[in-house]
Order: sequence, then C-alpha cells, then structure tokens
Amino acid sequence: MTLKTNSSNVDPSAMLDGLETRERRAIFTIGTEILRVMTDKLVDRGFTWILPVILAKSTDPLWPDPGSSIEKRVEVEIYGENVRAMQSMIIHKRVLASLGPERFFVLSPNIRIEIRERAKTGWHLYEFTQLDIEVAHGKMEDMFRLFEDLIKTSITTLKEKFHDQLETVGRKVSIPQTPFKVHKRCELVEEYGENWEEPVSDKSDNPIWVTDLPREFYDYQDEKTGLWRNFDLILPEGYGEIISGAEREYEYEKIVKKIEKDGLNKSDYEILLKLAKEGKLKPSAGAGLGVERFVGYVSGVRNVAVVQPFPRVPGVVTEL
Repeated sequence: MTLKTNSSNVDPSAMLDGLETRERRAIFTIGTEILRVMTDKLVDRGFTWILPVILAKSTDPLWPDPGSSIEKRVEVEIYGENVRAMQSMIIHKRVLASLGPERFFVLSPNIRIEIRERAKTGWHLYEFTQLDIEVAHGKMEDMFRLFEDLIKTSITTLKEKFHDQLETVGRKVSIPQTPFKVHKRCELVEEYGENWEEPVSDKSDNPIWVTDLPREFYDYQDEKTGLWRNFDLILPEGYGEIISGAEREYEYEKIVKKIEKDGLNKSDYEILLKLAKEGKLKPSAGAGLGVERFVGYVSGVRNVAVVQPFPRVPGVVTEL
C-alpha cells in the first residue's frame, strides 16, 4: 500500500489486507496519540466530556453551506417517530451550552452521504468523527487560540515521542507557527477566485484561518455590517479545510428570520427557538475538527480512507 496514494485508486475492500502493515498500524498509533493529547488538554482546562448523539429529530441542516454536497439524508422510524442520522451536533451543542455545562467537547460521529463524485477528492467520507467543542459566552478568537494550542501540542508531542511511527509513514510534519494568520473570505476570492480553497492550501506553509463565510442560520452575522463571525481552518500542503466553527446566533427574531430566508422548517428546531424566545439561549462559540482529516495530514496520507480501519468512501458500501 502506498500512503501517498492517488484518491481514485483506493479500493476499500482491498485495504483490509493493509491492516497488517506497519504503515497502517503506525497511523492508528498516531491517531491514538493525537486524541489522547487533545482530550487530556481539554479535560485539564475544565471541559466536560460529553458522549455523542446518533439519532435525533433535529440535526444540522448543512444548508445553505456552499461546501455541502449531500446526496441523501438518512431517516428512520423508531417508536412511531421519524428521526435523522446525525450530520453534526450543532443543535444539541447550542441547547447544552445554554442549559448544561458551559464548556464541553464530544467526539461526534457524523453521517453525511456525500455524492459519489466526492470519492475523487480523497478527502471526503460518508462517516467521520469530529472533535466538537462549544463554549458558552465564547468568542471566535477564543476558538482560534484553543485549537491552535491543540494542534501545535499534538504535533509537537508526536515529533518528540513518536518519531518512529512518523518515520514509518515517511512523514516530516512541521510544527506550526502560532498564532495562525487570519484572512477574510472576500480577500481570498479577490486573489484566487471563488474556488480559493485549493490554491490557498497548496501555497500555504502554515495553517490559516478564513473568516466571514456565508453559511447556516446558527452562525452569527452582524446585521449592521453583514459580516459573519465564523471561520474555517485551512491546512497547508494541499490538505484543505480541517475545522469549521463560529460564534452563534442567540436572538429569537434573528434566528427565525434566517431560518425562513433559508427555506428551512421551523418545526425542526422547536426547542432551539423556544429557548431563544424565552431568552435562555446563551451566546456561545464552537467548532468541530475533522479527526480523520487531521490524522491524515499528520501522517502524510493523500487519501483519508487510509486512516479508517474500515473506510467509508463515498459511493462504496463494503461488507464491514
């Protein structure tokens, strides 16, 4: 198996044979250490570790995010009720940050049935895990500093203690310089065009934050300036987006107005709207880091399927 494989020549079934290779075992060890470092740091900082939700009536609409390419939304009936597979826990995070612990994280499985063409990117999966964080009364800059620390510390630890595994996969990953630079989306569009992400990632030698991205109703938008207080983190070396997050909307009228503008069904967000109407929905900030993508970046793979023992490649359904 070639780790830096082209995205179009990965056979998920054949990759089961690769589970016995030193390279795949090294990748699993690298992933284990990344999660250990990140979760330890969050617990030490007073974050509560929450277990994930898999099925619910309400989940992230992923609309009108221009980066979304969902072919099918998974729905099943249980106990006479229709529920959806979790696309992200954003709605649950907003409720929890308002009524429960104000600082928490969750390793959240996401199910997003991507269009089959996304298999060609080598960077999309139809099942993946996010390290999801939310902080009540948090700000965008708080998320920047938190994730910069998690990323830098995990890579530093790997280079210090797991150089054998990095050598096995042939990776010389650089320790990023912090703080990461911040760019507005409009600046990148002006320089690179609408499809700015790939050239920006290719030309960067350090991760960069990109802000002001028109997205879903729950991301905060300043009504006076029109600016969005949200962000993505773009990795260098062509690895692309790894984190999406934002400050959150919390005012009832603004949320309703945006839901209606996006053509969404208000009944899917009744609890969120109820809390907002009662003034109980706290402002917060949060983000999710794609675990498989980050492990893939640190390991130097060119297809994220290599990171999963049982790959979930768009358009391919295997026995296991």
